[in-house]
Amino acid sequence: MRLQKTPGLATVLGLIIYICAFHTTAAFDIPLEVLGHVNIEQLPTITDQSPSSLIAFPFDESFPMTCEAKGNPEPEFRWTKNGQEFDPDIDPRLMKEENSGTFVIPNNGNLTEYQGTYRCYASNRLGTAISKEIEFIVPHVPKFPKETLDPVEVEEGQPLVLECNPPQGIPPLQIYWMTISLQHIEQDERVHMGLNGDLYFSHAVEKDSRRDYCCFAAFPRIRTIVQKNAMSVIVKTKNLSPETANAILQRRPSLLSPSGGESVTQLVKGQDLKLECIAEGFPTPQVEWVKMGDLLQSKARKEKHNKLLIVKEVELEDSGKYMCTAKNALGQAHHYFTVRVEEPPEWVVEPESQLSMIGADVLIKCSASGTPPPSITWRVNGEPLQGAPAANRKVFDDTIMLHNAKESDSAVYQCEASNKHGTLLSNANIMIINLAPMILTKEGEEYTAVEGKGAMMHCNVFSSPPPTITWSRDDSSESVEGPRFSVHDNGSLEIYSAEKDDAGQYTCLAKNTEGSSAIDAMLYVKDPTRIVVAQEDLQVLVGTTAQLSCLTQYDKSFTNDFELLWEKDDIPITLNYTENSRYFVENGVLQITNVSHGDQGLFTCVARTPVDRDAASALLMVLDVPDVPEYLVLSDHKSRSVKLKWIPGDDHNSSTTEFIVEYEESQWEPGSWKELLRVPGNHNSAVAKLHGHVDYRFRVSGVNDVGRGRPSKPTERYKTLPTAPDKNPENIKIEGHLPHEMDINWEPLLPIEHNGPGLEYEVFYKRQGVEEDWQKHTVKRHSFVVKNTPTFVPYEIKIQARNNQGLAPEPKIATGYSGEDFPSAAPEDVAVEVMNSSVVKVSWTRVHKDTLHGHLGGYRVNWWRLRSLSDSKKKHGDKQTLAIPGDRNHSVLPGLTPFSEYSLMVMTFNGRGNGPGSHPLNFKTPEGVPEKNPVFRVTDVQKDTVSLAWAAPSEPNGILTGYLVEYQLINETEEVGPLQTIDIREPDTTKWMLRDLEPLSKYKLYLRSCTSVGCGPISIEECTTTLETSLASVHGGISTQGWFIGLMCAIALLTLIVLIACFVNRNKGGKYSVKEKEDLHPDVESQGMNDDTFCEYSDNDEKPLKGSQHSLSREIKAGDSGDSLVDYGDEEVQFNEDGSFIGEYAGRKEKRASAEIKAPAQTPA
Repeated sequence: MRLQKTPGLATVLGLIIYICAFHTTAAFDIPLEVLGHVNIEQLPTITDQSPSSLIAFPFDESFPMTCEAKGNPEPEFRWTKNGQEFDPDIDPRLMKEENSGTFVIPNNGNLTEYQGTYRCYASNRLGTAISKEIEFIVPHVPKFPKETLDPVEVEEGQPLVLECNPPQGIPPLQIYWMTISLQHIEQDERVHMGLNGDLYFSHAVEKDSRRDYCCFAAFPRIRTIVQKNAMSVIVKTKNLSPETANAILQRRPSLLSPSGGESVTQLVKGQDLKLECIAEGFPTPQVEWVKMGDLLQSKARKEKHNKLLIVKEVELEDSGKYMCTAKNALGQAHHYFTVRVEEPPEWVVEPESQLSMIGADVLIKCSASGTPPPSITWRVNGEPLQGAPAANRKVFDDTIMLHNAKESDSAVYQCEASNKHGTLLSNANIMIINLAPMILTKEGEEYTAVEGKGAMMHCNVFSSPPPTITWSRDDSSESVEGPRFSVHDNGSLEIYSAEKDDAGQYTCLAKNTEGSSAIDAMLYVKDPTRIVVAQEDLQVLVGTTAQLSCLTQYDKSFTNDFELLWEKDDIPITLNYTENSRYFVENGVLQITNVSHGDQGLFTCVARTPVDRDAASALLMVLDVPDVPEYLVLSDHKSRSVKLKWIPGDDHNSSTTEFIVEYEESQWEPGSWKELLRVPGNHNSAVAKLHGHVDYRFRVSGVNDVGRGRPSKPTERYKTLPTAPDKNPENIKIEGHLPHEMDINWEPLLPIEHNGPGLEYEVFYKRQGVEEDWQKHTVKRHSFVVKNTPTFVPYEIKIQARNNQGLAPEPKIATGYSGEDFPSAAPEDVAVEVMNSSVVKVSWTRVHKDTLHGHLGGYRVNWWRLRSLSDSKKKHGDKQTLAIPGDRNHSVLPGLTPFSEYSLMVMTFNGRGNGPGSHPLNFKTPEGVPEKNPVFRVTDVQKDTVSLAWAAPSEPNGILTGYLVEYQLINETEEVGPLQTIDIREPDTTKWMLRDLEPLSKYKLYLRSCTSVGCGPISIEECTTTLETSLASVHGGISTQGWFIGLMCAIALLTLIVLIACFVNRNKGGKYSVKEKEDLHPDVESQGMNDDTFCEYSDNDEKPLKGSQHSLSREIKAGDSGDSLVDYGDEEVQFNEDGSFIGEYAGRKEKRASAEIKAPAQTPA
């Protein structure tokens, strides 16, 4: 710690100006730190006092007269009452507090003796401070005088005034006119209560007669209401003719209040101006207000049927001349108000407490404004200046000067400014003293600044005269200087935009004529706290999770003191991490689960250290579907339309793009809502076009980018009148299922489109291009069949709707054809071009359109496999069909079996069915590669040999020439051995042994069957050789011995012969069907072929063909191949279009004939 150069003094504090709570005293305080080292006397200062008006309300227990003050030495207190000395200690009823000027008046006994004006004086040997005057008011209980009131008689039509004359009391005063039963007297343009409480009648009428007019005066501050004796009013009427009565009653206006033509109103600035004009006359006069030479200000308002003009909180500019005019049809009356706005005293310059050194000239200034101008009264220590003369004191208007002030000139000067509207009092403590600097700031204070921001180091000094303060750095005698350094009047050093190099030790030195003092301070400069990545504005869907991120940087020395906080709409978010909490913060990310509309707002991330902070905000907007539209109403009701209006609901930050109007009707589908129309999102009304004879109700829902909101409440029901249909049926379909009929079908009108009861359809038709009349039929259903039509001729058709109200508009004409018949001609010049072993191209000549008898559907090609060229036992395959849509003359047949003989035929088809087929055309497919071997397995594995066995391919697709066997070593390494090939040229071979293999090695084996065209797909096996050769392998297995195989074959043959003999013997001489016989003894050459024998396409061609086949002439000819296929054309049509390959490739299974041919009965011998 640095030693202070003046012993016994602490640090520095500049002047402290203290204003007391009631603004009565401006005082100078000696800091406690100074008083702890040096006993400095202080002038007394009033610190607390009662308000200027103290009312003794009867419900209060006591009334404190407060007067508190401080000073050194402790001040003593005395009081004056009405300008005379008053000692509270003498009166035993008063309660006095120790070391205080306050005394308390208890609310018991007679308080009137304490009523008066009080002032408190606080004195020590340096001077005296005084309080403002305090008026203690003891209110009396207000009462109306006891009096007997005579009834008031008035002629009908004459004015009437009922006086209230309320008693005096503590304001505010509230006056009410009521009956004895506490019912308010009704007031209107004719009857009005004035500001003075009187009740005015511009003209009396008969109903005003009553005996209980009561005036009530309420004094809320003293909780008192008093009542004046009831007054009786008698309105006399005259029995005159109506014409005479009217002439008497009508008269020009005159003013009941105020009286005379002019009046003057004075009020204080800030009060409310109330001007009143109450007129009598008949008809009841109307009152108008103007400000002479100016316009009434906007804050002026008129009340009580324009009888009362109020200007709130008047200013000086509200002064001037106002005029009220009361007028009716017979004339008018005027009154002029001169308004003067005055002001209570206000300080222009309030005297201030001062600390001055000995020998200085001291100026004390005091001036105030007000209307009328206030008078200024000076006092010193509570006494008039005349009573305490001083040679070096002079008064110049509003200023007192103390020349060459001495320590004994220390005193409290009072300045009091007053006019009729109020008084201001100010105490100014003038202290004359010399004192060496005392630094009040602690030695060795440490300050932390942030790089780039300002730093402030304090050096609070108390001294007289004021000291000179300098700051130096790091034991240097040079003062810190530069544009970034500034020493304030209170001694503090401010550094603007601190830098890292500014860190270090600083010294504050305070000097005056009486001595000097110094302290040291340490400054640290830290890295700033910054939010480097702030969250941008975010939009989230309601019910989802929102994530707001905040990435920060800060000085690492604040690791334990750094805080990351979140605020919503400037209110800190409290995180409690309970089950119901939806706010979580993790790694600087704020997560809000199940976002609701209440989560929308401005979210602020606050990064904070002990020395600085940074903040960044982002707006979270919650998106949702639009709220329910409200106040949906119907208007502009017309026979076929109605207008809907609504108020859109909140769009929740996503603009409404459209509104959907729905309807529900009560007759056809009650409870089912259907869409009627859509309108843009910036509209809130729509005109709905309606059907007739429908009982509607409507609802509306909004749509935005989030989705569709809930619908509004339904409207009331609205039923339209029945009318003729608006439209005719649509989607008319004209078909002919039979050659001499025409089926007409249409889409019927929806029930809501009927527009009324009794809906029917009128069907009109006639042949196209023929001069004939329309044929008409009326039906209720939505179809009609025209009988006895020519085959496939064009017709014109129209369908018109009608109901009990009339016909729909004229319908459109549709065209169509009558029923179709089967085509009558087959395609000719059928030819086949072989493309490869499994694909051929078929071509034909188109049939003539006259033979189609309908719309051309396309052509159909039926084909079937007759036999395999490599195996004559394999006979007919399943029939297959390809439908070629449109008018084409060629197609491609895919998927044929190589090395086979096929037959095909071509026919055309229309909507009715197939035409006759062309003559069958046989063709052969060339040889191809075999199919994959169905069986390939390893039968034996030894040390260096592997035995293989396989089965021949089920479809060799040609003449089998042999097999290709390949193998290679595939031990568990990345490399494989060379591929070894064995070409077996014997097609009957089905076994092979691989020799000279490596023991305990894994091999992959491949097998392919071959024809002259090439080899087929590969069959694959794997095996691993053994370590040693087994004994069975050395001597040869019995299963591979020739004698064993021959023995097994002989046994099988004998068993078969025995079984056949038994079967023949059982059936000898009995009845059996030809079909069963042919099943037992199939004769391929003698079997016929029937369309019914064809089944789904299969790769198994070894099925025996059953049944019989009729030829085209229905006869079976000897030596015929039995391949007559006239029935192959009866197929359903399925087709599409996809380029050169057109149609659907499909195999068909025909139904099998079940007829049996009975053999003739045989007679036993």
